Amino acid sequence: MEPPDNPGESPVELTVELTVENVESALYQLYFDPDMERKNVAQKWLTQAQGSAQAWQFCWALLSPDKLPEVQFFGASTLHTKISRHWSDLPADQHETLRMQLLSHILHFSSGPKMVLTRLCVSLASMALNLIPQAWSHPVADMVRAFQPQKPTFEGGSGAEASQDPQAHCLALLELLTVLPEEFQCSRLAQARRTQLRGALAAEWAVVCPMLRQLLQSQDSSNQVKEKVLRCLSSWVALDVPLGESHELVQDCFAALSNPELFDTAVETIVNALSQPDCQRSTDALVNLMPLVLGLHDQLKTAAQGGDMETSHGICRIAVAMGETHSRVLLEQLDHWQEYLALVNMILYCTGIPGHYPVTETTSSLTLTFWYSLQDDILSFEEEKQAVYLQVYRPVYFQLVDVLLQKSHYPSQEEFTSWSSDDKEQFRIYRVDISDTLMYVYEMLGAELLSNLYDRLGRQLMDPQQSAIWQDTEALLFGFQSIAETIDVNYSDVIPGLIGLIPRINISNVMLADTVMYTIGSLAEWLADHPVMLGGILPMVLQGLVKAELSVSSVSTLKRICRECRHDLSPYAQDILSVSQDALIKEIHKSSQCMWLMQALGFLLSALPADEILARLHSLITPHIQRLDTLAQHEPDPTNKQSIVHILGMMSSLFTTLDINRQADDLEGTPSPRLTPSQSPVVVVLQQVFTLIQTILSKWLDDSEVVEAVCGVFDKSVRTLLHDFGPMVSQLSEMLGQIYSAYPQASALDLARQMVHIFAGDEHHSSNIRGLSEVLTTATLSIFQQGPRDHPDIAESFMHLHAQILKRKPDLYLSDQLDKKALFYCGILSLKFPETPTVKAASLFFTELLPRCKDMPCLGEVLQRDGKLLTETILQAVGGGSPRSLTEHFSEVLLSLNRHCPALLSQWLKDTLQSPGFPSAQVSTEQKHTFTQQLLREQTNKRRVKEIVKEFSLLCRGLQGSGYSDY
Repeated sequence: MEPPDNPGESPVELTVELTVENVESALYQLYFDPDMERKNVAQKWLTQAQGSAQAWQFCWALLSPDKLPEVQFFGASTLHTKISRHWSDLPADQHETLRMQLLSHILHFSSGPKMVLTRLCVSLASMALNLIPQAWSHPVADMVRAFQPQKPTFEGGSGAEASQDPQAHCLALLELLTVLPEEFQCSRLAQARRTQLRGALAAEWAVVCPMLRQLLQSQDSSNQVKEKVLRCLSSWVALDVPLGESHELVQDCFAALSNPELFDTAVETIVNALSQPDCQRSTDALVNLMPLVLGLHDQLKTAAQGGDMETSHGICRIAVAMGETHSRVLLEQLDHWQEYLALVNMILYCTGIPGHYPVTETTSSLTLTFWYSLQDDILSFEEEKQAVYLQVYRPVYFQLVDVLLQKSHYPSQEEFTSWSSDDKEQFRIYRVDISDTLMYVYEMLGAELLSNLYDRLGRQLMDPQQSAIWQDTEALLFGFQSIAETIDVNYSDVIPGLIGLIPRINISNVMLADTVMYTIGSLAEWLADHPVMLGGILPMVLQGLVKAELSVSSVSTLKRICRECRHDLSPYAQDILSVSQDALIKEIHKSSQCMWLMQALGFLLSALPADEILARLHSLITPHIQRLDTLAQHEPDPTNKQSIVHILGMMSSLFTTLDINRQADDLEGTPSPRLTPSQSPVVVVLQQVFTLIQTILSKWLDDSEVVEAVCGVFDKSVRTLLHDFGPMVSQLSEMLGQIYSAYPQASALDLARQMVHIFAGDEHHSSNIRGLSEVLTTATLSIFQQGPRDHPDIAESFMHLHAQILKRKPDLYLSDQLDKKALFYCGILSLKFPETPTVKAASLFFTELLPRCKDMPCLGEVLQRDGKLLTETILQAVGGGSPRSLTEHFSEVLLSLNRHCPALLSQWLKDTLQSPGFPSAQVSTEQKHTFTQQLLREQTNKRRVKEIVKEFSLLCRGLQGSGYSDY
């Protein structure tokens, strides 16, 4: 659209009169005005114009031949808007006139512009959907007849007017027939009306199909016409027209595959036709199409060998559509079993197509789900029938394993380095898909598959020439790992041999070494049952641990071994600890791998003899504590901070898994008396470093990341040790209260919640927990008094803390030091936050508090006084004050109120809802009364209360029945 010479002296305003000239001015303003605000005004005005009654008239003026294409397009779009959304505004006696006008304009625009023609066709399609079948019983026949006088001769255009161009008319008719089913698919219709229309349109296929066949077969039809025929067929098959009624037309589509200009469209059409599930009812049609699919095999091979990725990709899609969608039906055609076997082998060829995915081929990935479908269908037959199919298809699946392993091969190191990061990531995902397929195939092939892989690996490693090709070795190990990762291989007789072979592998290649590590990791559970084999395998893992390029695989493998085999690692503990310590001090690994490594060492230390643990623990962490001590002496700076957080993180990770009592419990039948808390090595270490941690906090108290890391050390220890953490409670409670009072942070509240959870019921620690709760509460209340909106994390953690107090130790609320009224009001303020976690925590607080009000007069008084405010807050939020996604949490508080104080809730609902316009002007007094009655009837059914509150929320927001209620 070229800018007009004079688009108008003044901008269009929302109040301007609705005329054709003003519509054009608004369009110019929308397209060419650089001012975004004026563009938005024009957009809003044009939208209003489309909804107006005058639009039925001005749209035709906009379609005048002398208008710009963009103006004409807006006219056609307006017509579609009126027909699809405002159909009831048009009197029935004007329907025929509208239909004739539309047909006339479609004929006129048959030579273009294309965007206007398509929009007019969509408009007529939308009109047909409004009139079928009562007022327009045979729309397709009428449309074809309307184009009949200009019967196409397909001799090409000669610059004549549109009304004299038969090919243009033909293309316009095909466009109309294409958009008719598409408009049906995207229209919002009631289910009964959709079913009625689907049936009526399917009946029209008897008219469409012969015409499409005639055009596709005609030598006079141009490629443009044939492509439109193919697209039209694609559109109609989506209506589930029976394949039996269209298979001859689908057969004709195969001929188009030899035409390069039509190939892509023909593939799409054939795939769409074959992918319809209803095709299974037309078994004969499927069988008749099979030779045509198989006939593409030579073209597929030629394309694959010539590197024609587009052709091989398209033919593969057709083969998979036929084989995957209809595998069971075709398996059951016993008279045609050889043809289906040939199709399976054709798909196997596609799986193994030459090239490296995704750089030199993109076809093989299309086939992987087919093998799942075929296997599922074979294994679903009764035993006798299944045995027959397995006899035929097990050899194919063994071939598939060979093909998949070949496809999983890495390219040469040089070639792989040249790949883009995106290609490498796609290849990684592709290998994951292959791994999943191999795991699935194991169900059919069983132990014989592992034996097959083992024999090949053995031959590979014994032959110096073969073992030089690292990709072959890597692929076989990859196959083992894929199966062992998810299948219980404990009873396999080849695993001992595999464990014996692994140390023979030269892991100088990084990618092979990675797979070796992951394979060892996948066998960790087997090694736990066969600890005698650990000695031969651990040195390889430790060898990988000192190489940065093997960081992820070696550390994760060591962690799995330490977790599964910890009770048998004592002879190797010194080696594991010294190599790990060396790797940590030399900073070989990134931070996340250091955390994993410390978790691994926690498992290892836990299972050592009790008299060894503390000494080895000290040996492990002393260098890091010394480093932490040095950092604590320096003035704060970003580099020091990251090092401090890293070391604290390593301590947290170590303490997550270091629990001597839990490990002792794992050894059933082993006489290992439970150790006393004072003997916990974690507690000993924490007491030793406590002063150092206080020093760090004194300098970094205002840094949430450092405070969070410190709290993380204690939090992980509390979670792991439970009551064995007891000796630390007193000094930790004092420190937590001090740091939070000085600089409140959510992580301190979260740690306090864990302490309440474990120790609130322990009389030895009740005074510490009470004192800590009171200090934290006083400090947090001052935040709420100043305005908590900038601290949703603190509000969330505070609500969780008090929900835990009410759950574990409600008598803490009997203390005069806790301001119950202020806490209740904090809960109400937290309900008003837009953040879901904060609202969820506040809802949990109230659902824990409300059941206590009956037995605790101090809480009952607060509820009597402020319960109405709580009810009003919830109703306001439900009525539109908060996001709809939070409604579920508000409904839980309403249910709790109704369950524990129904009479009070009834009065509060009555008092608050009688205010006009509350909680929304969208709801009537009668609707509010209905909501109240429905809610008060439900005291136990949580699901029903959620439905009632959700329904009321939609009414308040004006969304009931708008189609948004399902979202």
